[in-house]
Amino acid sequence: MTQKIKFSVIGGGSWATAIAKMLCVNLDEITWYMRNEDAIEHIKTHHHNPNYLSSVEFDLNKLKLTSDINEAIAYADYIIFAIPSAFLGKELEKLTMSFKDKVIFSAIKGIVPETSLIVGEHFNKVYDIPFENIGVITGPCHAEEVALERLSYLTIACNDAKKAKILAHYLSSNYIKTKISDDIIGTEYAAMLKNIYAIAAGISHGLGYGDNFQSVLMSNGIREMKKFIRKVHKMKRNINDSAYLGDLLVTGYSVFSRNRMFGNMIGKGYTVKSAMMEMSMVAEGYYATKSAYNLNLGYGAKTPIIDAVYSILYDGKSAKKVFEKLTEKLD
Repeated sequence: MTQKIKFSVIGGGSWATAIAKMLCVNLDEITWYMRNEDAIEHIKTHHHNPNYLSSVEFDLNKLKLTSDINEAIAYADYIIFAIPSAFLGKELEKLTMSFKDKVIFSAIKGIVPETSLIVGEHFNKVYDIPFENIGVITGPCHAEEVALERLSYLTIACNDAKKAKILAHYLSSNYIKTKISDDIIGTEYAAMLKNIYAIAAGISHGLGYGDNFQSVLMSNGIREMKKFIRKVHKMKRNINDSAYLGDLLVTGYSVFSRNRMFGNMIGKGYTVKSAMMEMSMVAEGYYATKSAYNLNLGYGAKTPIIDAVYSILYDGKSAKKVFEKLTEKLD
């Protein structure tokens, strides 16, 4: 594949850093937008992101760093968004550039609060980008393990298989294996929902439940996910594929999981505010819980785990009492 396509990465966090690292393996130049100008200057001086995955060393000859999102959009054919969904709307307010003829891929796991849509649907409905030009990057894959160059797997979903294959090619390396999918809606909802189940796993650990219970929780979680996604977007899919079950498991069990960490703190008695302050990172599952719960009021899927996490995070219910009741609903 000849190197003619230009790529921009939007975001300054761990996933943006990991994606920039992956692209730099196969490309001579990428544009990387981050709003933090101090971080940009640090990378220019020290060759690494000061705040995320600081072990990753970048070849500055391959990076075009900018704090102007419009410059990044104008430069690229393919634009990869990797910022928390809660902040996407605010970043897009800065746009003066058009997305016409641009291909958008999202590595964002969450709902855009302004529209209550997953990111792909948000770009389609708000910016009139056809679904053929929208895709999703999903796991199972933690950015921290990409930094360590541990063998990892990505699923690239897009309605246009050619575009999915192009991105898969440029993200692949000897430690990154990729596959493509046409389930753009299902994989994106799965990436959002698994963060909620990871919070549940963390809460249960914080409360003192063991591995036996957590295995039951995850087993019920994948079945609950299947019911929810089938209501949202019915199509033939294997929920046991890596993009669904695999991503759920790594997020529910990994020591790198921010959502599990957040849930663990809640289970130990932290308030939502104090847990967020101590983590100093965004736990996407917190926002996803509210969005999924409200969406399901219309869909009516049976989701006892989502309901339990919502009642703890948003209704202020006792985690101990809620999980005591939840254990009677699982099998």
